[in-house]
Amino acid sequence: MANLRDVRLRMRAIKQTLQVTNAMKLISTAKLRKGRRILEDTEPFFTRIQKSMYDIVSGSGHGGLESVFFKNTEAMRGSQSAVVVVTSDKGLAGGYNANLFREAKKTCEALSHPALILIGSIGYRYFAHTPYGILENFSFESRLPTMEDAQELTDYIISQYLWGVFKEVHIVYTHMYSTVKLLPRTRQMLPLNEDKIQEAIAQSGGEKRVSIPFEYLPSESAVFDALIPFYLKGLIYGSLVEAHVSEQSARMAAMEEASKNAQEMLDSLGIYYNRVRQAGITQEVTEIISGSAVLSE
Repeated sequence: MANLRDVRLRMRAIKQTLQVTNAMKLISTAKLRKGRRILEDTEPFFTRIQKSMYDIVSGSGHGGLESVFFKNTEAMRGSQSAVVVVTSDKGLAGGYNANLFREAKKTCEALSHPALILIGSIGYRYFAHTPYGILENFSFESRLPTMEDAQELTDYIISQYLWGVFKEVHIVYTHMYSTVKLLPRTRQMLPLNEDKIQEAIAQSGGEKRVSIPFEYLPSESAVFDALIPFYLKGLIYGSLVEAHVSEQSARMAAMEEASKNAQEMLDSLGIYYNRVRQAGITQEVTEIISGSAVLSE
């Protein structure tokens, strides 16, 4: 009977775990839908800012636009290459953070004097034991990132870049191609690459927009520099929300797999419990019959 009590305790613990995993799956599903909806609502605003930048670059001609954000900072000896790594504040998300760590280390190895700007407590606990320096650590406490969060990070990055502390800035986050395809991605935010902008203009049909005359006051460069903070904030905000949505998708898949494994264990223990219980009942019946036969003789 002691064995049956142990089995019952294990089955009770697995049932409680199954309730937790199912609840976490439902919560992650709700957060995923909310994050994707917010990202879709805000994307047109930042897309319009990006198109305005393309208009200015297209009208000025290749190499004709002067901006500090195009500045070649390779000559700044001793300046750092900042890498923004967007991780999670909680675990139980499968290989979500592990894939980010590999991508971040790969990016740091390709840069000179890399320094980390971490988002998420999981990333801080991991990179604190690596040789890479940590400049700042931001935490959103597992909630959906807001515009204020993106603004705070944007102000910090732009101020450090303009002061000459950063010669380039990259961001590493997880891009969700689909609910089953989550891949880490690295994007360079600063300095801007005019060749890549020209390529983007050509791919988006921007050549047709060059013929439209625009007048910029006080100058093209001033207007362009004023748009950059909004552009970077949109890029950072999109990356943060994309990472949040990817985290919820990874956690949803992990909890679904955990629930499946828990149910399989529960079914297996149920069969074992019934067999042991049936064997015990059979043994008791056999002993009763045997005792009755002895008494009858």
